[in-house]
Amino acid sequence: MLIIDTSIWIEFFKVNDPYFNIVREHLEKNNVIALEVIFSELIQGCKNSKEVNIIQEYWKNLEKFSEENLMLEAAKLSYSNKFIDKGVGLIDSVIIYASYKLKCKIWTVDKKILSVLNDENKFSP
Repeated sequence: MLIIDTSIWIEFFKVNDPYFNIVREHLEKNNVIALEVIFSELIQGCKNSKEVNIIQEYWKNLEKFSEENLMLEAAKLSYSNKFIDKGVGLIDSVIIYASYKLKCKIWTVDKKILSVLNDENKFSP
């Protein structure tokens, strides 16, 4: 499974290559797992209700990861690894925690996230 970070989704929705084709390929293979924090960031940045509806439609149709105490577990991971000292906030810590928990990769261009990820959790096309 692959967690696609907000920055990559934005490129996908803009139909920018190579992001669009690679994301589409993973979507077609049902290889994408959605996190509420990522889709919340996407909706927060929407310009109109049409964009909100498109993002909600993807959210509705993707496999999701959530668990009780997700934010607390992510905060503990952040604390124990000093993510805050590396500029990695709580939302990004949730994404990283989910990746570790699911043993899957994150596709991101966020340099702060990339700086704290293990190689086995980094996706590079």
